[in-house]
Amino acid sequence: MKRLYLREFTGVASNFDDEYDRRRMRTLIAAAIGYLAGTFPTADIVARYAAGRNGEKAVDLRATGTGNPGALNAAKLLGWKYGAVVLAGDLVKGVLASLAGRAVAGDNGAYAAGSGAVIGHCAPVWSGFRGGKGLATSAGTTLICFPAYMPIDVALAAGTLMLSRGRAGTATFVASAVFIAAAVYWWRARKGNSWGPKPTVGLPLYALSSSAIIAYRFLAAPPALPEETAIEEEIVERESAVAS
Repeated sequence: MKRLYLREFTGVASNFDDEYDRRRMRTLIAAAIGYLAGTFPTADIVARYAAGRNGEKAVDLRATGTGNPGALNAAKLLGWKYGAVVLAGDLVKGVLASLAGRAVAGDNGAYAAGSGAVIGHCAPVWSGFRGGKGLATSAGTTLICFPAYMPIDVALAAGTLMLSRGRAGTATFVASAVFIAAAVYWWRARKGNSWGPKPTVGLPLYALSSSAIIAYRFLAAPPALPEETAIEEEIVERESAVAS
Protein backbone atom coordinates (compact mmCIF):
# COMPACT_ATOMS: atom_id res chain seq x y z
CA MET A 1 0.00 0.00 0.00
CA LYS A 2 2.78 2.42 0.91
CA ARG A 3 4.49 1.68 -2.39
CA LEU A 4 1.27 2.44 -4.25
CA TYR A 5 0.90 5.82 -2.51
CA LEU A 6 4.53 6.60 -3.24
CA ARG A 7 4.08 5.83 -6.92
CA GLU A 8 0.97 8.00 -7.10
CA PHE A 9 2.70 10.90 -5.32
CA THR A 10 5.74 10.58 -7.55
CA GLY A 11 3.55 10.53 -10.63
CA VAL A 12 1.67 13.69 -9.58
CA ALA A 13 4.93 15.49 -8.78
CA SER A 14 6.35 14.46 -12.14
CA ASN A 15 3.26 15.71 -13.99
CA PHE A 16 3.44 19.00 -12.08
CA ASP A 17 7.09 19.46 -13.03
CA ASP A 18 6.35 18.65 -16.66
CA GLU A 19 3.50 21.17 -16.78
CA TYR A 20 5.70 23.83 -15.15
CA ASP A 21 8.43 23.21 -17.71
CA ARG A 22 5.91 23.47 -20.56
CA ARG A 23 4.52 26.75 -19.24
CA ARG A 24 8.00 28.16 -18.82
CA MET A 25 8.95 27.12 -22.34
CA ARG A 26 5.78 28.66 -23.80
CA THR A 27 6.50 31.90 -21.93
CA LEU A 28 10.02 31.99 -23.33
CA ILE A 29 8.65 31.39 -26.82
CA ALA A 30 6.18 34.25 -26.29
CA ALA A 31 9.05 36.55 -25.25
CA ALA A 32 11.01 35.55 -28.37
CA ILE A 33 7.98 36.23 -30.60
CA GLY A 34 7.55 39.61 -28.95
CA TYR A 35 11.19 40.49 -29.48
CA LEU A 36 11.10 39.54 -33.16
CA ALA A 37 7.92 41.56 -33.68
CA GLY A 38 9.53 44.53 -31.95
CA THR A 39 12.51 44.45 -34.32
CA PHE A 40 10.25 45.04 -37.34
CA PRO A 41 11.88 48.14 -38.94
CA THR A 42 8.82 50.33 -39.39
CA ALA A 43 10.73 53.59 -39.73
CA ASP A 44 13.28 52.13 -42.18
CA ILE A 45 10.55 50.75 -44.44
CA VAL A 46 8.65 54.05 -44.41
CA ALA A 47 11.86 55.95 -45.19
CA ARG A 48 12.56 53.70 -48.18
CA TYR A 49 8.98 54.09 -49.41
CA ALA A 50 9.16 57.86 -49.11
CA ALA A 51 12.44 57.91 -51.03
CA GLY A 52 10.98 55.72 -53.76
CA ARG A 53 7.99 58.04 -54.24
CA ASN A 54 10.23 61.08 -54.45
CA GLY A 55 12.90 59.43 -56.57
CA GLU A 56 15.56 60.16 -53.98
CA LYS A 57 18.03 58.19 -51.91
CA ALA A 58 16.53 56.74 -48.73
CA VAL A 59 17.22 58.77 -45.60
CA ASP A 60 19.09 56.94 -42.84
CA LEU A 61 17.15 57.98 -39.74
CA ARG A 62 19.93 56.66 -37.49
CA ALA A 63 22.47 59.02 -39.03
CA THR A 64 20.32 62.09 -39.66
CA GLY A 65 18.35 64.46 -37.48
CA THR A 66 18.10 63.17 -33.93
CA GLY A 67 19.53 59.79 -34.97
CA ASN A 68 16.43 58.04 -33.68
CA PRO A 69 14.43 55.76 -36.02
CA GLY A 70 11.11 56.87 -34.62
CA ALA A 71 8.03 58.91 -35.44
CA LEU A 72 9.41 62.32 -34.38
CA ASN A 73 12.55 62.05 -36.46
CA ALA A 74 10.59 60.64 -39.39
CA ALA A 75 8.15 63.56 -39.16
CA LYS A 76 11.03 66.03 -39.16
CA LEU A 77 12.90 64.48 -42.11
CA LEU A 78 10.13 62.92 -44.20
CA GLY A 79 7.02 64.90 -43.35
CA TRP A 80 4.15 64.70 -40.89
CA LYS A 81 2.21 62.06 -42.80
CA TYR A 82 5.13 59.66 -42.85
CA GLY A 83 5.79 60.34 -39.18
CA ALA A 84 2.18 59.41 -38.41
CA VAL A 85 2.58 56.16 -40.35
CA VAL A 86 5.69 55.27 -38.35
CA LEU A 87 3.85 56.06 -35.11
CA ALA A 88 0.89 53.87 -36.08
CA GLY A 89 3.13 51.03 -37.26
CA ASP A 90 5.18 50.96 -34.06
CA LEU A 91 2.02 51.02 -31.96
CA VAL A 92 0.41 48.19 -33.94
CA LYS A 93 3.43 45.92 -33.62
CA GLY A 94 3.23 46.29 -29.84
CA VAL A 95 -0.45 45.30 -29.94
CA LEU A 96 0.13 42.31 -32.23
CA ALA A 97 3.13 41.07 -30.24
CA SER A 98 1.18 41.10 -26.97
CA LEU A 99 -1.81 39.35 -28.55
CA ALA A 100 0.45 36.68 -30.02
CA GLY A 101 2.18 36.15 -26.69
CA ARG A 102 -1.16 35.72 -24.94
CA ALA A 103 -2.28 33.20 -27.55
CA VAL A 104 0.90 31.17 -27.06
CA ALA A 105 1.32 31.27 -23.28
CA GLY A 106 -1.72 32.88 -21.68
CA ASP A 107 -1.58 35.87 -19.34
CA ASN A 108 2.12 35.66 -18.55
CA GLY A 109 2.79 35.17 -22.24
CA ALA A 110 1.20 38.55 -22.97
CA TYR A 111 3.48 40.24 -20.43
CA ALA A 112 6.56 38.41 -21.73
CA ALA A 113 5.79 39.28 -25.34
CA GLY A 114 5.01 42.88 -24.42
CA SER A 115 8.39 43.24 -22.74
CA GLY A 116 10.08 41.52 -25.65
CA ALA A 117 8.45 43.84 -28.18
CA VAL A 118 9.67 46.99 -26.44
CA ILE A 119 13.16 45.56 -26.01
CA GLY A 120 13.19 44.44 -29.65
CA HIS A 121 12.21 47.91 -30.83
CA CYS A 122 14.84 49.61 -28.67
CA ALA A 123 17.61 47.09 -29.35
CA PRO A 124 17.00 45.23 -32.64
CA VAL A 125 19.71 42.69 -33.36
CA TRP A 126 19.41 43.32 -37.13
CA SER A 127 20.47 46.96 -36.73
CA GLY A 128 23.35 46.53 -34.32
CA PHE A 129 20.99 47.10 -31.36
CA ARG A 130 20.45 50.70 -32.50
CA GLY A 131 16.70 51.10 -32.28
CA GLY A 132 14.13 53.68 -31.33
CA LYS A 133 13.07 54.90 -27.90
CA GLY A 134 10.12 52.54 -27.64
CA LEU A 135 7.33 54.90 -26.59
CA ALA A 136 4.86 54.02 -29.35
CA THR A 137 5.57 50.30 -29.12
CA SER A 138 5.19 50.46 -25.34
CA ALA A 139 1.83 52.19 -25.75
CA GLY A 140 0.72 49.39 -28.06
CA THR A 141 1.66 46.72 -25.53
CA THR A 142 -0.09 48.65 -22.75
CA LEU A 143 -3.35 48.57 -24.74
CA ILE A 144 -3.27 44.78 -24.40
CA CYS A 145 -1.24 44.11 -21.24
CA PHE A 146 -2.47 46.90 -18.96
CA PRO A 147 -5.58 48.51 -20.50
CA ALA A 148 -7.03 49.45 -17.10
CA TYR A 149 -4.14 51.88 -16.62
CA MET A 150 -4.03 53.25 -20.18
CA PRO A 151 -6.24 56.36 -19.58
CA ILE A 152 -4.12 57.30 -16.55
CA ASP A 153 -0.92 56.76 -18.53
CA VAL A 154 -2.05 58.99 -21.40
CA ALA A 155 -3.26 61.76 -19.08
CA LEU A 156 -0.09 61.64 -16.99
CA ALA A 157 2.21 61.71 -20.03
CA ALA A 158 0.31 64.61 -21.62
CA GLY A 159 0.23 66.59 -18.39
CA THR A 160 3.91 66.04 -17.68
CA LEU A 161 4.84 67.02 -21.24
CA MET A 162 2.98 70.31 -20.94
CA LEU A 163 4.40 71.09 -17.50
CA SER A 164 7.93 70.26 -18.65
CA ARG A 165 7.46 72.35 -21.84
CA GLY A 166 7.93 69.47 -24.23
CA ARG A 167 10.84 67.73 -22.51
CA ALA A 168 10.02 64.16 -23.53
CA GLY A 169 12.75 62.68 -21.33
CA THR A 170 11.36 64.22 -18.14
CA ALA A 171 7.82 63.16 -19.02
CA THR A 172 8.99 59.63 -19.79
CA PHE A 173 10.88 59.18 -16.50
CA VAL A 174 7.92 60.39 -14.44
CA ALA A 175 5.41 58.31 -16.39
CA SER A 176 7.63 55.21 -16.15
CA ALA A 177 8.01 55.50 -12.38
CA VAL A 178 4.26 55.83 -11.88
CA PHE A 179 3.66 53.02 -14.39
CA ILE A 180 5.82 50.60 -12.39
CA ALA A 181 4.19 51.62 -9.09
CA ALA A 182 0.72 51.16 -10.59
CA ALA A 183 1.65 47.73 -11.94
CA VAL A 184 2.81 46.60 -8.51
CA TYR A 185 -0.38 47.95 -6.92
CA TRP A 186 -2.64 46.27 -9.50
CA TRP A 187 -0.86 42.96 -8.91
CA ARG A 188 -0.84 43.09 -5.11
CA ALA A 189 -4.42 44.41 -4.83
CA ARG A 190 -5.68 41.98 -7.48
CA LYS A 191 -7.42 44.78 -9.33
CA GLY A 192 -9.37 44.22 -12.53
CA ASN A 193 -7.63 44.80 -15.85
CA SER A 194 -10.48 45.39 -18.31
CA TRP A 195 -9.91 43.15 -21.34
CA GLY A 196 -6.26 42.59 -20.44
CA PRO A 197 -4.64 39.56 -18.82
CA LYS A 198 -4.99 38.80 -15.13
CA PRO A 199 -2.53 40.90 -13.07
CA THR A 200 0.08 38.31 -12.12
CA VAL A 201 3.68 38.96 -11.06
CA GLY A 202 4.30 39.24 -14.80
CA LEU A 203 2.63 42.66 -14.82
CA PRO A 204 5.19 44.50 -12.64
CA LEU A 205 8.00 42.59 -14.35
CA TYR A 206 6.68 43.75 -17.72
CA ALA A 207 6.38 47.33 -16.47
CA LEU A 208 9.88 47.30 -14.99
CA SER A 209 11.64 45.76 -17.99
CA SER A 210 9.94 47.90 -20.62
CA SER A 211 10.40 51.10 -18.58
CA ALA A 212 14.06 50.29 -17.93
CA ILE A 213 14.96 49.86 -21.60
CA ILE A 214 13.08 53.04 -22.55
CA ALA A 215 14.81 55.02 -19.80
CA TYR A 216 18.16 53.68 -20.97
CA ARG A 217 17.47 54.75 -24.55
CA PHE A 218 16.65 58.28 -23.39
CA LEU A 219 19.72 58.48 -21.17
CA ALA A 220 22.00 57.11 -23.90
CA ALA A 221 20.67 59.48 -26.56
CA PRO A 222 22.92 62.43 -27.50
CA PRO A 223 21.81 65.88 -26.30
CA ALA A 224 19.23 67.47 -28.56
CA LEU A 225 20.32 70.44 -30.65
CA PRO A 226 18.41 73.71 -30.18
CA GLU A 227 16.50 73.29 -33.43
CA GLU A 228 15.58 69.72 -32.50
CA THR A 229 14.24 70.87 -29.14
CA ALA A 230 12.16 73.50 -30.91
CA ILE A 231 10.71 70.85 -33.19
CA GLU A 232 9.76 68.65 -30.24
CA GLU A 233 8.07 71.59 -28.52
CA GLU A 234 6.15 72.36 -31.72
CA ILE A 235 5.01 68.74 -31.93
CA VAL A 236 3.80 68.84 -28.35
CA GLU A 237 1.90 72.09 -29.02
CA ARG A 238 0.20 70.60 -32.07
CA GLU A 239 -0.73 67.41 -30.20
CA SER A 240 -2.15 69.47 -27.34
CA ALA A 241 -4.19 71.55 -29.80
CA VAL A 242 -5.59 68.41 -31.43
CA ALA A 243 -6.42 66.87 -28.05
CA SER A 244 -8.27 70.01 -26.93
